[in-house]
Amino acid sequence: MSVSLDLLEKLITANESKQLDFSLHLNDSRYSVKSVSIVNSPTPVNNPTTRGGVYFADKFAYKMRGTVHDLSIVPLLTKKMLGPNTYFDELKITTQFPSDTFKIEIIANLTNSVQTPSSIELCMIIVRIRTV
Repeated sequence: MSVSLDLLEKLITANESKQLDFSLHLNDSRYSVKSVSIVNSPTPVNNPTTRGGVYFADKFAYKMRGTVHDLSIVPLLTKKMLGPNTYFDELKITTQFPSDTFKIEIIANLTNSVQTPSSIELCMIIVRIRTV
């Protein structure tokens, strides 16, 4: 995992003080992500390990949660989800600090989603974060 902890902490602080605008990029389209939260929380492993020979899991991970109100993304998420798929794609999410000219690119694995009649909540683990 190549997570810049300084950049991530700056992102968490900025998002808590002022909800930043996040965009999910899927198939050359952008979707607005609302109600974003990012936390460092425990994972269900006792030691750092490779899970199922597919991805690496540490004892703690930065988890991101957000809601998309465009349900047209649902069929696009099928091959993105961890779990039954042995191959899965990563999600790309971008945002920008109001005072900076550069964007932040977050690469995440989708671990869970909850669909309602008007939205879909995405639960992700952050894999990489960088400025672009």
